[in-house]
Amino acid sequence: MINPTYDNVHNQFKLNGFHLNKEDLCRVAYSFIKEGDDWEKPVGDFLLDWFDEKTYVEMKTSGSTGTPKTIRVDKQAMVNSALATGDFFGLHSGNRALQCLPVKYVAGKMMLIRSIILGLDLDYVAPTSHPMENLDDTNYDFAAMVPMQAQNSLKELKNVKKLIVGGARISKRLEKDLMKLPTEVYETYGMTETITHIAAKKVGEKEFTVLPHVTITYDDRNCLVIHAPHIIAEETVVTNDLVELINENQFVFLGRIDNIINSGGVKIMPEQVEKKLDGKIDRRFFIASKEDAELGEKVVLVVEGEPFDIDKVIFEGLDKYERPKEIVFVAKFKETENGKVIRKESLV
Repeated sequence: MINPTYDNVHNQFKLNGFHLNKEDLCRVAYSFIKEGDDWEKPVGDFLLDWFDEKTYVEMKTSGSTGTPKTIRVDKQAMVNSALATGDFFGLHSGNRALQCLPVKYVAGKMMLIRSIILGLDLDYVAPTSHPMENLDDTNYDFAAMVPMQAQNSLKELKNVKKLIVGGARISKRLEKDLMKLPTEVYETYGMTETITHIAAKKVGEKEFTVLPHVTITYDDRNCLVIHAPHIIAEETVVTNDLVELINENQFVFLGRIDNIINSGGVKIMPEQVEKKLDGKIDRRFFIASKEDAELGEKVVLVVEGEPFDIDKVIFEGLDKYERPKEIVFVAKFKETENGKVIRKESLV
């Protein structure tokens, strides 16, 4: 297919084993809306939105770093993003893919669009925390998961050639487990505003590499600026993500500028402290701050669950100002609908 548009359905596309064209997909959409399970209804809604007369679809941002908002995303940009992903990961028509992400969010939407545009043979299963447990050793060329799904699918992932993992940071423990697999596993970088990922890196690597037709710079805050006129839009996307720029195609993610802590005049990036503590606390946790009369802001370790004694030896690898001055236990972290921890609301 040459220069496909959002009206096209690749003639090799399959959904759960059936060749479907545009009309078929619209019929399936109505069936999902009327008779489908709860996780299938959003698929039906999205398919009808995709094939309507509008040139855009509306999506909600996650709300993990600010107030959720609805944005309009150009359909042709989504097609171009699907083509860029296909080029980056070497996907071809007829490749078998697993869809286990909810279509309610951009990553799930894009997995469906990639399959329609690239002509993938797509198996769509319920977006559960154990998506591969009933697949009977089916082999897949490509799949996308969030870290929790990947953690719960370690035994089955040998049946997946290439896996992309996004939506949240991959822990050191999970990274080590994934590196033992024969599967090519990539961590992705992206957001709703960039129409899912614009960069990826193999687990174990430090630098993200951008997709074809994407270049990057950074602004005077050292925050990533994304240029992708052939994928996203003519306008550049200015992020709040602090990065170390390796070249115009590679970068290292350091943390969110919104999260920086100024403690006694020393600027601390919570994400970097969290990396140092990764694997030392057997609970979900994050680094935050509280007001402090002497320091301005003091570093606080926030741990999910019932209080327990934390051995201070785990802080020995931290710099003086990185060491938490207080440990706060929170019964349950506040999360966005797709499972991202909302730091400010979790620490009240």
